[in-house]
Amino acid sequence: MIYNIGSINADYFYNVSHIPRPGETLAATRVERGLGGKGVNQSVAMKNAGSSVRHLGAVGEDGEWMVEKLSSAGVDTARIVSLSGPSGHAIITIADDGENAITIFPGANRLIDSDQVQLWLATISATDWLVLQNETSQQRLAAELAKSRGARVVYSAAPFDAEVVADILPFIDFLCVNEIEAAALINHFNVKSLNNLGVNALLITHGSQGAVYHNFEKKLEITVKGIPVQVVDTTGAGDTFCGYFIALLSQGKDPLAALNIANKAAALKVTKLGTADAIPSLVDVLDFNNER
Repeated sequence: MIYNIGSINADYFYNVSHIPRPGETLAATRVERGLGGKGVNQSVAMKNAGSSVRHLGAVGEDGEWMVEKLSSAGVDTARIVSLSGPSGHAIITIADDGENAITIFPGANRLIDSDQVQLWLATISATDWLVLQNETSQQRLAAELAKSRGARVVYSAAPFDAEVVADILPFIDFLCVNEIEAAALINHFNVKSLNNLGVNALLITHGSQGAVYHNFEKKLEITVKGIPVQVVDTTGAGDTFCGYFIALLSQGKDPLAALNIANKAAALKVTKLGTADAIPSLVDVLDFNNER
Protein backbone atom coordinates (compact mmCIF):
# COMPACT_ATOMS: atom_id res chain seq x y z
CA MET A 1 0.00 0.00 0.00
CA ILE A 2 1.16 3.55 -0.77
CA TYR A 3 0.13 6.13 1.81
CA ASN A 4 0.18 9.69 0.46
CA ILE A 5 -0.16 12.65 2.82
CA GLY A 6 -0.76 15.23 0.15
CA SER A 7 -2.45 18.43 -0.88
CA ILE A 8 -5.95 18.56 -2.33
CA ASN A 9 -6.61 21.66 -4.44
CA ALA A 10 -9.24 23.07 -6.72
CA ASP A 11 -7.31 24.14 -9.83
CA TYR A 12 -8.57 27.13 -11.83
CA PHE A 13 -7.03 27.28 -15.30
CA TYR A 14 -6.80 30.51 -17.29
CA ASN A 15 -5.54 30.32 -20.87
CA VAL A 16 -3.68 33.40 -22.07
CA SER A 17 -1.40 34.29 -24.98
CA HIS A 18 1.64 34.61 -22.69
CA ILE A 19 2.49 34.72 -18.98
CA PRO A 20 1.60 38.27 -17.80
CA ARG A 21 4.49 40.57 -17.02
CA PRO A 22 4.45 42.69 -13.82
CA GLY A 23 1.71 45.29 -14.13
CA GLU A 24 0.24 43.74 -17.27
CA THR A 25 -3.45 42.82 -17.57
CA LEU A 26 -4.51 40.06 -19.96
CA ALA A 27 -7.92 38.70 -20.93
CA ALA A 28 -8.13 34.93 -20.63
CA THR A 29 -9.51 33.04 -23.61
CA ARG A 30 -10.72 30.10 -21.51
CA VAL A 31 -11.31 29.18 -17.87
CA GLU A 32 -11.84 25.74 -16.34
CA ARG A 33 -11.95 24.15 -12.89
CA GLY A 34 -10.37 20.80 -12.11
CA LEU A 35 -8.91 18.65 -9.36
CA GLY A 36 -5.26 19.09 -8.48
CA GLY A 37 -2.56 19.72 -5.90
CA LYS A 38 0.81 17.94 -5.90
CA GLY A 39 -0.55 15.33 -3.51
CA VAL A 40 -3.66 14.52 -5.54
CA ASN A 41 -1.69 14.52 -8.80
CA GLN A 42 0.76 11.99 -7.44
CA SER A 43 -2.01 9.84 -5.93
CA VAL A 44 -3.82 9.68 -9.28
CA ALA A 45 -0.57 8.95 -11.14
CA MET A 46 0.33 6.15 -8.71
CA LYS A 47 -3.16 4.66 -8.92
CA ASN A 48 -3.16 4.90 -12.72
CA ALA A 49 0.19 3.08 -12.73
CA GLY A 50 -1.48 0.16 -10.94
CA SER A 51 -0.76 0.69 -7.23
CA SER A 52 -3.16 0.72 -4.28
CA VAL A 53 -3.11 4.28 -2.96
CA ARG A 54 -4.53 5.68 0.28
CA HIS A 55 -4.74 9.48 0.14
CA LEU A 56 -4.46 11.28 3.46
CA GLY A 57 -5.33 14.95 3.43
CA ALA A 58 -7.79 17.69 4.29
CA VAL A 59 -10.41 19.77 2.50
CA GLY A 60 -12.50 22.68 3.66
CA GLU A 61 -16.27 23.04 3.78
CA ASP A 62 -16.30 23.49 -0.01
CA GLY A 63 -14.28 20.37 -0.79
CA GLU A 64 -16.77 17.51 -1.02
CA TRP A 65 -16.68 17.49 -4.83
CA MET A 66 -12.90 17.05 -4.78
CA VAL A 67 -13.06 14.03 -2.48
CA GLU A 68 -15.75 12.46 -4.67
CA LYS A 69 -13.70 13.04 -7.81
CA LEU A 70 -10.55 11.56 -6.28
CA SER A 71 -12.53 8.55 -5.09
CA SER A 72 -13.97 8.06 -8.57
CA ALA A 73 -10.37 7.83 -9.84
CA GLY A 74 -9.92 4.73 -7.67
CA VAL A 75 -7.95 6.29 -4.83
CA ASP A 76 -8.85 5.36 -1.22
CA THR A 77 -10.28 8.60 0.25
CA ALA A 78 -11.90 7.20 3.41
CA ARG A 79 -9.44 8.97 5.72
CA ILE A 80 -9.59 12.44 4.15
CA VAL A 81 -10.88 14.91 6.76
CA SER A 82 -13.10 17.97 6.31
CA LEU A 83 -12.08 21.07 8.28
CA SER A 84 -13.71 24.45 8.78
CA GLY A 85 -12.71 27.13 6.29
CA PRO A 86 -11.82 26.98 2.60
CA SER A 87 -10.06 24.20 0.74
CA GLY A 88 -6.75 24.75 -0.98
CA HIS A 89 -6.87 26.14 -4.49
CA ALA A 90 -4.51 27.17 -7.26
CA ILE A 91 -4.74 29.81 -9.97
CA ILE A 92 -2.93 28.42 -13.01
CA THR A 93 -2.13 30.74 -15.90
CA ILE A 94 -1.30 28.80 -19.08
CA ALA A 95 0.41 30.42 -22.05
CA ASP A 96 -0.07 29.37 -25.67
CA ASP A 97 3.31 27.57 -25.61
CA GLY A 98 2.18 25.40 -22.67
CA GLU A 99 4.27 27.12 -19.99
CA ASN A 100 2.51 28.17 -16.79
CA ALA A 101 2.58 30.36 -13.71
CA ILE A 102 0.85 29.16 -10.55
CA THR A 103 -0.39 30.90 -7.40
CA ILE A 104 -1.43 28.57 -4.56
CA PHE A 105 -3.65 29.24 -1.54
CA PRO A 106 -3.02 26.31 0.85
CA GLY A 107 -6.28 26.47 2.81
CA ALA A 108 -7.10 23.24 4.68
CA ASN A 109 -3.89 21.58 3.47
CA ARG A 110 -1.89 23.56 6.05
CA LEU A 111 -4.29 22.86 8.93
CA ILE A 112 -3.40 19.18 9.39
CA ASP A 113 -2.26 18.64 12.99
CA SER A 114 0.05 16.12 14.64
CA ASP A 115 -2.77 14.08 16.18
CA GLN A 116 -4.27 13.54 12.74
CA VAL A 117 -0.97 12.39 11.27
CA GLN A 118 -0.42 9.89 14.09
CA LEU A 119 -3.94 8.52 13.56
CA TRP A 120 -3.41 8.21 9.81
CA LEU A 121 -0.13 6.35 10.14
CA ALA A 122 -1.11 4.02 13.00
CA THR A 123 -1.37 1.13 10.53
CA ILE A 124 1.64 1.80 8.29
CA SER A 125 4.20 -1.02 8.21
CA ALA A 126 7.44 -2.16 6.61
CA THR A 127 5.62 -3.37 3.49
CA ASP A 128 4.22 0.12 2.80
CA TRP A 129 5.47 3.34 1.23
CA LEU A 130 4.79 6.90 2.41
CA VAL A 131 4.78 9.77 -0.08
CA LEU A 132 5.07 13.41 1.03
CA GLN A 133 5.26 16.85 -0.58
CA ASN A 134 5.63 20.42 0.73
CA GLU A 135 2.05 21.61 0.23
CA THR A 136 0.77 20.21 3.53
CA SER A 137 1.95 20.38 7.15
CA GLN A 138 3.56 17.90 9.60
CA GLN A 139 5.93 16.41 6.98
CA ARG A 140 8.76 15.81 9.47
CA LEU A 141 6.49 14.01 11.95
CA ALA A 142 4.98 11.87 9.21
CA ALA A 143 8.38 10.90 7.81
CA GLU A 144 9.75 10.09 11.25
CA LEU A 145 6.76 7.92 12.18
CA ALA A 146 6.78 6.01 8.91
CA LYS A 147 10.54 5.49 9.05
CA SER A 148 10.31 4.18 12.62
CA ARG A 149 7.86 1.52 11.39
CA GLY A 150 10.08 0.43 8.52
CA ALA A 151 8.12 2.01 5.66
CA ARG A 152 9.94 3.53 2.69
CA VAL A 153 9.61 7.33 2.65
CA VAL A 154 9.47 9.33 -0.59
CA TYR A 155 9.61 13.12 -0.55
CA SER A 156 8.99 15.73 -3.28
CA ALA A 157 10.81 18.87 -2.17
CA ALA A 158 8.31 21.27 -3.71
CA PRO A 159 7.37 24.01 -3.26
CA PHE A 160 11.03 24.33 -2.25
CA ASP A 161 11.76 25.47 1.30
CA ALA A 162 15.35 24.86 2.41
CA GLU A 163 14.56 24.75 6.13
CA VAL A 164 11.76 22.21 5.66
CA VAL A 165 13.97 20.06 3.46
CA ALA A 166 16.84 20.16 5.99
CA ASP A 167 14.46 19.07 8.76
CA ILE A 168 13.04 16.09 6.92
CA LEU A 169 16.04 14.72 5.00
CA PRO A 170 17.31 12.37 7.75
CA PHE A 171 14.10 10.34 7.41
CA ILE A 172 13.93 10.17 3.60
CA ASP A 173 14.76 7.14 1.45
CA PHE A 174 13.88 8.62 -1.93
CA LEU A 175 13.93 12.27 -3.03
CA CYS A 176 12.06 13.66 -6.08
CA VAL A 177 13.10 17.10 -7.37
CA ASN A 178 13.25 19.05 -10.60
CA GLU A 179 16.47 20.60 -11.89
CA ILE A 180 15.80 23.98 -10.22
CA GLU A 181 15.15 22.35 -6.84
CA ALA A 182 18.25 20.17 -7.26
CA ALA A 183 20.40 23.27 -7.80
CA ALA A 184 18.82 24.96 -4.77
CA LEU A 185 19.62 21.91 -2.61
CA ILE A 186 23.27 21.91 -3.68
CA ASN A 187 23.52 25.65 -2.97
CA HIS A 188 21.77 25.49 0.42
CA PHE A 189 23.66 22.51 1.78
CA ASN A 190 26.92 23.62 0.17
CA VAL A 191 27.69 20.18 -1.23
CA LYS A 192 29.47 19.27 -4.45
CA SER A 193 26.80 16.80 -5.53
CA LEU A 194 23.46 15.49 -4.32
CA ASN A 195 24.89 12.13 -3.31
CA ASN A 196 26.27 13.95 -0.24
CA LEU A 197 22.75 14.63 1.10
CA GLY A 198 22.40 11.20 2.71
CA VAL A 199 19.37 9.91 0.79
CA ASN A 200 19.52 6.46 -0.81
CA ALA A 201 17.87 7.37 -4.11
CA LEU A 202 17.12 10.49 -6.13
CA LEU A 203 14.99 11.36 -9.16
CA ILE A 204 15.71 14.64 -10.97
CA THR A 205 13.27 15.68 -13.70
CA HIS A 206 14.51 18.04 -16.41
CA GLY A 207 11.23 19.01 -18.08
CA SER A 208 11.31 18.43 -21.82
CA GLN A 209 14.92 17.21 -21.57
CA GLY A 210 14.02 14.04 -19.64
CA ALA A 211 15.15 12.81 -16.22
CA VAL A 212 17.92 11.06 -14.32
CA TYR A 213 17.61 8.50 -11.53
CA HIS A 214 20.36 7.85 -8.99
CA ASN A 215 20.51 4.92 -6.60
CA PHE A 216 23.51 5.80 -4.46
CA GLU A 217 23.45 2.52 -2.53
CA LYS A 218 23.80 0.50 -5.73
CA LYS A 219 25.96 3.13 -7.49
CA LEU A 220 23.38 3.22 -10.26
CA GLU A 221 22.60 6.15 -12.59
CA ILE A 222 19.97 5.96 -15.35
CA THR A 223 19.09 8.76 -17.76
CA VAL A 224 16.16 9.07 -20.14
CA LYS A 225 15.76 11.72 -22.81
CA GLY A 226 12.60 13.77 -23.19
CA ILE A 227 10.06 12.74 -25.81
CA PRO A 228 9.11 15.41 -28.37
CA VAL A 229 5.36 16.06 -28.22
CA GLN A 230 2.93 18.89 -28.96
CA VAL A 231 2.80 20.67 -25.59
CA VAL A 232 -0.59 21.90 -24.38
CA ASP A 233 -0.09 22.23 -20.61
CA THR A 234 3.00 21.35 -18.54
CA THR A 235 1.17 21.60 -15.19
CA GLY A 236 1.55 18.37 -13.22
CA ALA A 237 4.06 16.75 -15.58
CA GLY A 238 6.63 16.33 -12.81
CA ASP A 239 4.00 14.91 -10.46
CA THR A 240 2.97 12.44 -13.14
CA PHE A 241 6.57 11.37 -13.70
CA CYS A 242 7.33 10.99 -10.00
CA GLY A 243 4.02 9.27 -9.21
CA TYR A 244 4.35 6.72 -12.00
CA PHE A 245 7.99 6.00 -11.14
CA ILE A 246 7.29 5.54 -7.40
CA ALA A 247 4.34 3.25 -8.11
CA LEU A 248 6.28 1.04 -10.51
CA LEU A 249 9.25 0.77 -8.14
CA SER A 250 6.90 -0.17 -5.30
CA GLN A 251 5.56 -2.97 -7.51
CA GLY A 252 9.10 -4.32 -7.97
CA LYS A 253 9.57 -3.03 -11.51
CA ASP A 254 13.14 -2.72 -12.81
CA PRO A 255 14.26 0.96 -12.45
CA LEU A 256 15.09 1.33 -16.15
CA ALA A 257 11.69 -0.01 -17.23
CA ALA A 258 9.96 2.13 -14.58
CA LEU A 259 11.82 5.23 -15.70
CA ASN A 260 10.92 4.71 -19.36
CA ILE A 261 7.23 4.23 -18.57
CA ALA A 262 7.18 7.26 -16.26
CA ASN A 263 8.89 9.33 -18.95
CA LYS A 264 6.20 8.43 -21.47
CA ALA A 265 3.43 9.10 -18.93
CA ALA A 266 4.76 12.61 -18.34
CA ALA A 267 5.10 13.23 -22.08
CA LEU A 268 1.53 12.11 -22.69
CA LYS A 269 0.28 14.27 -19.79
CA VAL A 270 1.58 17.54 -21.33
CA THR A 271 -0.42 16.93 -24.49
CA LYS A 272 -3.64 17.56 -22.52
CA LEU A 273 -5.05 20.49 -20.57
CA GLY A 274 -5.51 19.93 -16.84
CA THR A 275 -3.82 18.33 -13.86
CA ALA A 276 -5.21 15.21 -12.12
CA ASP A 277 -7.93 14.86 -14.77
CA ALA A 278 -5.30 14.78 -17.54
CA ILE A 279 -2.98 12.15 -16.05
CA PRO A 280 -3.00 9.19 -18.46
CA SER A 281 -3.92 5.60 -17.62
CA LEU A 282 -1.30 2.87 -17.83
CA VAL A 283 -3.12 1.42 -20.85
CA ASP A 284 -2.83 4.75 -22.67
CA VAL A 285 0.82 5.08 -21.67
CA LEU A 286 1.68 1.62 -22.97
CA ASP A 287 -0.23 2.26 -26.20
CA PHE A 288 1.67 5.54 -26.56
CA ASN A 289 4.87 3.59 -25.89
CA ASN A 290 4.10 1.14 -28.69
CA GLU A 291 3.23 3.94 -31.10
CA ARG A 292 6.54 5.66 -30.37
